[in-house]
Amino acid sequence: MSKKLRAGEKFPDLNLKGLDGRSLKLGVPLRENTEWLMIVVYRGKHCPICTKYLKSLNSRQNDFYNAGVDVLAISCDPEQKVRDHIDEMGIELNIGYDLSLEQARTLGLYISEPRSPKETDRPFTEPGILVVNEESKLHVVDLANNPFVRPDLDLLLDGLKFIKNPENNYPIRGTME
Repeated sequence: MSKKLRAGEKFPDLNLKGLDGRSLKLGVPLRENTEWLMIVVYRGKHCPICTKYLKSLNSRQNDFYNAGVDVLAISCDPEQKVRDHIDEMGIELNIGYDLSLEQARTLGLYISEPRSPKETDRPFTEPGILVVNEESKLHVVDLANNPFVRPDLDLLLDGLKFIKNPENNYPIRGTME
């Protein structure tokens, strides 16, 4: 059973393989000029909604970078399936692959079985967005149990800019038990 991550918690120490060949430490920005990392969990190549969302994210990633937020997309798909998917979409995103079910549970993600072998050949995670701040704390948590609920990227970007502005003194929300 997945343990749901709590806002304000230290982000778990997890690593994935990246398509660019490096080991990715989840929760740590990849670019030097960014302090925060937004991890976008997607279901996999089999999901047309994920494809659309990743294309939209690709077109907005520089806006996130300019706001000091690095972007990393991850899935349970194996390397070749991810490479094929990225090539088909014609996008350039930082991508982590082979997220294990144990890692997915650590992140509190919802996990689904394929409806049939035509959908995909293995269990997969449902979508989520996890934003880690400069203190390695989970600042934004958005997890879905189906493919139809995802944050609007423009609204999310505006919200992150607001949160990151020191003049707003905006705390991590949702920490009260």
